[in-house]
Amino acid sequence: MDHNERLSHFHDETLAFEKAVQRAIADAGDGPLPLVPSCPGWSVSDLLGHLGAVHRFVGRILHDRLSEAPDRTDPALFEHPEGPAARAAWPLPEQAPNRGPLPEAVGEWFAEGARRLEGHFRALGPDVPVWTWSPHTADHTSGFWLRMQTIELAVHRWDAESATGPAVPIHTDIAVDAVPQSFETMAPFRRTWTDAPAGRGERYRFRRTDGPESWTVTFLGEEVRVENGGTDPVDVEAAGTASDLLLFLWQRTPAAALRVTGDEDMLTHYFTLVPPV
Repeated sequence: MDHNERLSHFHDETLAFEKAVQRAIADAGDGPLPLVPSCPGWSVSDLLGHLGAVHRFVGRILHDRLSEAPDRTDPALFEHPEGPAARAAWPLPEQAPNRGPLPEAVGEWFAEGARRLEGHFRALGPDVPVWTWSPHTADHTSGFWLRMQTIELAVHRWDAESATGPAVPIHTDIAVDAVPQSFETMAPFRRTWTDAPAGRGERYRFRRTDGPESWTVTFLGEEVRVENGGTDPVDVEAAGTASDLLLFLWQRTPAAALRVTGDEDMLTHYFTLVPPV
């Protein structure tokens, strides 16, 4: 997927996320905002606060073309609205789940941050050098952030929709881009960040049922080896749509949502090798 295609998906997923949040607010009426089943301990309000904060964090990196991470403890980084109603209702992480009503100013804060971030992506293009958390030197670019934030936005849109009913699957283009990114970028980062156990040669195959792609992943020592396709024996194969595979890898859906061949316990073990952060 090229830069312009990702930009289009980022834009569309932003609108869909906002629509899902508004639906949750409307459904709640005067009652508490709904919890997000796929994000234990979070409400829709917490999801909005988290994603809006991420957008401003990344926006600062891109706007200032930073070569190191900005200070997360700086309250000015997140530009919270100043109105007393917004401050009183702000979804503080330490108080999650926050289920009180959300003033309009909080939704406007999210929308402004998302639009501004999209503007940075459009202005910079994919190749401007900036700080990223990726372990790969080649990923220290503005394009890394567009790819990552498009994926994260799509998953959190699915989260927000699931709070009020069945969620629309992740767009195929995004999911096909995101599944290998889970192995190539996120898995090495998570393993380093969490001091995960050394791989003992565990081999996984993730096969897409709505297209030709498959990915074979081997954990050997500290290394994560990724092969597109592959026919050699593996410990377990999990098959599903690209969206199903992505949602499993992001721990949104269980292995039961996939067609599993081989040692099913190895799919649980995957998240020992690639712990959540």
